Amino acid sequence: MTPAARLQAAIEVLDEVIASTRDDGPPADTIVTRYFKHRRYAGSKDRRAVRELVFRAIRRSAERPGGGRAAVLGLAADDPALIGHFGEPRGPAPRADGEEAAPAGLVPDWLQRELSPLLEEAEWSALLERAPLDLRVNVARSSRDELLSQFDAAAPTPISPWGIRLPADSRVDDHAAYAAGMIEIQDEGSQLIALACEPEAGERIIDLCAGAGGKSLAIAAAAPGASVLATDSNRARLSKLAPRAERAGAAVETRLLSPPGELDELSDWHGAADLVLVDAPCSGSGTWRRNPEGRWRLNPERLNRLVEVQQRLLDIAARLVRPGGRLVYAVCSLLSREGAGQIDGFLQSHSSWISEDPLIAAGRSDGVGRLLTPGHDGTDGFFIARLKRAC
Repeated sequence: MTPAARLQAAIEVLDEVIASTRDDGPPADTIVTRYFKHRRYAGSKDRRAVRELVFRAIRRSAERPGGGRAAVLGLAADDPALIGHFGEPRGPAPRADGEEAAPAGLVPDWLQRELSPLLEEAEWSALLERAPLDLRVNVARSSRDELLSQFDAAAPTPISPWGIRLPADSRVDDHAAYAAGMIEIQDEGSQLIALACEPEAGERIIDLCAGAGGKSLAIAAAAPGASVLATDSNRARLSKLAPRAERAGAAVETRLLSPPGELDELSDWHGAADLVLVDAPCSGSGTWRRNPEGRWRLNPERLNRLVEVQQRLLDIAARLVRPGGRLVYAVCSLLSREGAGQIDGFLQSHSSWISEDPLIAAGRSDGVGRLLTPGHDGTDGFFIARLKRAC
């Protein structure tokens, strides 16, 4: 592919990404892969170059652009060499008089007032930087020291005792340690959530919004003999847990829930759990460096719905915890309403609960919880709070 053809391909992919964010479709990575699946003539250098253009354009625009051309014209505003490819054979059509480029930005205007006050504007650029690849060592089978030497350019994660950090472009799905269940791909921030739970052997534990089960597996590895139940309402995501648990040698039970009947479906766990983890659905604003188009998916109405879901899940979790048991709440969000504000509201309406400091050596105090950010901690953005039910 010529440079002009690569630019045109980036425009076509961006058109699909923009439509997908509007219609709640697949993520940008999936769209890029699908695009080239039907264009076998494109070599690996072409695919890499187009992908780089696409994600540069996504990271550059806080607001959803009007189309792929506007997004790429925005890139050309920063890199004038690109404009020369407009009008070339197999490239984009020449730029029309008055044709506007997408404006540059980091955080959508409407969302800036929702950010935690701890997140200073100087940190915003870190929200869109490329993230490293973090691995979690399966401590039930191995140790970090044993595995570090098996990976090129590997380093211990700064905070999590379970973590190994690799460069952003690393691949591990074909590594022997991955196939043997010695490691899982998991951001250090997610590992810290599991550490904040302080799971112990013999406990009864529910991961209420388990998804594909990364934190359930971390908890099971850290507390051999614990009874871990992973639940979710998304069948496709939850179905990924069983093969992961088998590979890791972890005993994790799964249960598919059907909102709004979760409490009935968990009647055998009412007031019986030593620990309930609520890693709630959220805006995903803490993971923009991995999914920068997430800024284009979010709007005020969607955020309001997510906050309502989080409140409902916290109420469900409170019914499941035994007296003296604990509840850990986490969101991969940097928005106050989803983090500190959500827990403040819970404590106001649940007087028998008290807050505990989530004992992790990271983040900054945010209300009664801790806020992790890419700029401050080098992790994805997370809010974590730990609560205890009175005896």
